[in-house]
Amino acid sequence: MKQRVRLGVMCLARKTFDFTAAEGLYREILLKLDKLEEVDIAAVQGLVIEPEDARAGALQLAGADIDGLVIISGTFHLGHLALEAEKILHKPILLWGLPELPYNGGKIRLNSVCGVNLNASNLYKSGVRNYTAHVGDDIDETWVDAVRIGAALKRAHIGILGYRAKGFFNLGVYDLNMYADMGILIDHYELDQVWKFPVTEEGVSRRLEQVRSIFDTSELSEFQELKVAELSEKLNGFMKQEQLTALAIRCWPEFAAEFGTSPCAAMSILQSEGLILACEGDLEGAVSMVAHRAVGAETPYLFDFSQINLEEDFALLWHCGVAPCNLWDGKCTRSLSTYFAGGKGVTADFVLKDGDVSVLRFDSAGTEYRVFLASGAVIPMEKELRGTYMKVRFSRPVAEVLQSVVDNGIAHHASVVYGDFVEVFRVFARIKGWKVIE
Repeated sequence: MKQRVRLGVMCLARKTFDFTAAEGLYREILLKLDKLEEVDIAAVQGLVIEPEDARAGALQLAGADIDGLVIISGTFHLGHLALEAEKILHKPILLWGLPELPYNGGKIRLNSVCGVNLNASNLYKSGVRNYTAHVGDDIDETWVDAVRIGAALKRAHIGILGYRAKGFFNLGVYDLNMYADMGILIDHYELDQVWKFPVTEEGVSRRLEQVRSIFDTSELSEFQELKVAELSEKLNGFMKQEQLTALAIRCWPEFAAEFGTSPCAAMSILQSEGLILACEGDLEGAVSMVAHRAVGAETPYLFDFSQINLEEDFALLWHCGVAPCNLWDGKCTRSLSTYFAGGKGVTADFVLKDGDVSVLRFDSAGTEYRVFLASGAVIPMEKELRGTYMKVRFSRPVAEVLQSVVDNGIAHHASVVYGDFVEVFRVFARIKGWKVIE
């Protein structure tokens, strides 16, 4: 389900044009906007014609706590109006122009597109760049989805358990930079807060039955099966208690050494149930998954850009066994194995399903945020490896994709989802003023 948002709407006009027709079109638009999925509308009723109308309307919308502002140029209008609204609201803006109506006696009736041009120029030259321009009968739903991303991040409660993994300096973040750019405050928890989290025998027993029903556990001891079940129950309970949207976990080396198992298998199960969990303390990976979820992508997870084949033009997107278990290809056997951490590193092993995929990484370098984007299609393959993985042929040659990653120093994790979720992040990056890397 997409992130719910509230949009403010106002329609600008001038009485030297056909403002009566514009008012009728505005009423029709509001009826259509009320039908948008997971959107609440706060509308300024009637046309905004004078600067004092714009100020009053903006104050009304400020009280409605909107996530984005839709400024419709019903006709051409004064240049003051959009600027007066922006001065009060400071929200992402959609400048919406209406198709011209049939001429009436040789006179242009709306001149709406010129109004969009005027507003865009005024905003741009005043240093406001968080606007998107659109002309059409219907709202730009890609812009609406981009607003969902910002709203989801601002409302997210994200935690880090422990720290980033040892040596993964590139996953470190500057907390207040993340707050400044996305409105996210990170909460820190110690590893033993999960290890010591109280769970019931009944809950662990149910989880144990679940583990055995999903995976072939023949390689595991009963102790290892029990630790996976116990950790699944502890993580689930902890996240609910702390009301966390997402949790980044320092999953090694302490987990296997001190708790008795790595969290990979438990994360595979819990992610299939809708929890957002990032391995190796990757906070920006967690944020990327939250952003994917905001636009309706299901079951995001993190992968390593692990191998490339230049001759056959594909990449292996692999990780050591954390992909959501509901995404397996339905053909191979889903199994748990202990191939690392001295036999304590219990991971999920399976091939992921076929389909089109989209890749996203919100990635910082100093105080600058960038958005890495890619898309492709999964190539069916046999189960040949430990861990969870897929072969992907990107929409660009794999050598170019890898070159973009390394030339720009993008971190080695990214969020992947099934479906086409690329353009919306280009729009979001424009709103934020972030660089897009593809």
